[in-house]
Amino acid sequence: MFSIHKKNESGFDKIILKNDVTNNYAAVIPACGAILHEFVVEDNNEKTNVIDSYHSLDEFKNEVEKGFKGCKLSPFVCRMNQGKYRFGENEYTVQKHLMGNHAIHGLLYDRPFSVESETANATEASVTMKYEYRAEDPGYPFNYDCIVTWQLEAENKLTVITECINKDEGLIPMQDGWHPYFKLGDTINDLDVEFQGKQMVEFNTELLPTGNLVDYTRFSGIEKLGDRFLDNCFTLDTQECQPLCVLRNSEKKIEVQFFPDESYPFLQIYTPPHRKSIAIENLSGAPDGFNNAIGVVTLEPGQSALFKTSYKILLLEKFKL
Repeated sequence: MFSIHKKNESGFDKIILKNDVTNNYAAVIPACGAILHEFVVEDNNEKTNVIDSYHSLDEFKNEVEKGFKGCKLSPFVCRMNQGKYRFGENEYTVQKHLMGNHAIHGLLYDRPFSVESETANATEASVTMKYEYRAEDPGYPFNYDCIVTWQLEAENKLTVITECINKDEGLIPMQDGWHPYFKLGDTINDLDVEFQGKQMVEFNTELLPTGNLVDYTRFSGIEKLGDRFLDNCFTLDTQECQPLCVLRNSEKKIEVQFFPDESYPFLQIYTPPHRKSIAIENLSGAPDGFNNAIGVVTLEPGQSALFKTSYKILLLEKFKL
């Protein structure tokens, strides 16, 4: 059986989706951009949270624009050149947040979502939340609803589905993604990584795509990350067998598997300087997509787009490496 619980802790109002048989659970925070705050597996009475998240609401408010841990990327992903783009006959400039010279990580990362529904039964626990964006930034003067559903199932599987619905009178551009940070030990240098990539999106010195794709085969098999620095975007080979990405701590015998569907054909990986966690981001399109048109969906009035990915925690002592 699965259940849903509410808990206020460190200023956060959490919604906890729990597997009552295993005691594994996921905690999400609607008021903070519908972020995933915890994804916990219990083994031999020891709990492991694989998500690097904020310690308090004050930290979230003060640090979200520096780390963006766990945030929803919508209606654009990653960097946007100078915060500017053209759509139709008009040019727009995003005002909300600039990192250096460029807008970054969309407009909903700190927005309060409202809970629409909750479900708990023998096979799953889920919560659906919605944010109604109404032309709040002059750089995106459109209207849309962003509906996020988190769903916990058996075998430590957590799925997140995002539906974006055009509530405007005309066409609107749309991308989607998530920015979770994962931790499986004291340092990411000890972790093994594998992803089914085809090519890497070439960036210029400001981490904006040049328009070129370059072959990239490293991490096509499981390989230790070591001290490598990554802040790169890769195309995923969605024809390969799932999972399309694996993050593993062989010593602690735990791994996180990633199961994006075809709506998320890009994978962004970022290794922060502290190297305590790693951002593995499922994206619907490339950075600066509103300018390069890589992975941008144009929605007609009333039309919606769905984006879906799943995470699964695997305890390796039950399996042979």
